[in-house]
Amino acid sequence: MTNRIILAALFAAVAAPGLAQLAPPTPAAVAPKADLVRVAIDTDKGRILVALDRGRAPLTTANFLAYVDKHWFDAQPFYRAVTFGDGGLIQGGVRDGAKQLPPIIIERTATTGLRNQAGAIVMANAGGKTTRNDFFILTTDAPSFDSTATDPGFAPFGMVVEGMDVVKAIFAAPRSPTRGVGAMKGQMLDPAVKMVKVVRVK
Repeated sequence: MTNRIILAALFAAVAAPGLAQLAPPTPAAVAPKADLVRVAIDTDKGRILVALDRGRAPLTTANFLAYVDKHWFDAQPFYRAVTFGDGGLIQGGVRDGAKQLPPIIIERTATTGLRNQAGAIVMANAGGKTTRNDFFILTTDAPSFDSTATDPGFAPFGMVVEGMDVVKAIFAAPRSPTRGVGAMKGQMLDPAVKMVKVVRVK
């Protein structure tokens, strides 16, 4: 089973009705430069420090930081772990439906130059303009998540710089054998791992 098939239902819960047309890839004349913003994700299993690449993925980073600055990630969960290849991913986000900003388009890897690789923090989507706040962190390379001419893929926008041991501990946490629907069954963490506080750090 390919990574793409495994993730077919990964983000159904975050899809918005009336999907917009996918934005066509926009080749950059000059490669964008890194402009890193550090964010600490403090969980009840420890701290994950990520460096978000505002230079290469400005739209995705700005969207994520808007949730951070509103403190809408605080007390929200990492609620899912998906296994594929030599590892997989952990998924988290805002589960409070009242704390939602308008969705954004998918920043394609073909444009940003970023890759879905081990340690990447990546925005979830259900296709089209459905990216809101659900995100995942990869524990293994997932090149099939990168964009192609016909598939926007998933948008990486930074890397874990400290705390991959915490990411792996969350990935190894117990999962319910019965919770979840369809492809998500057996992938739901039980109990979920709380993001105690998510803040910018210098």
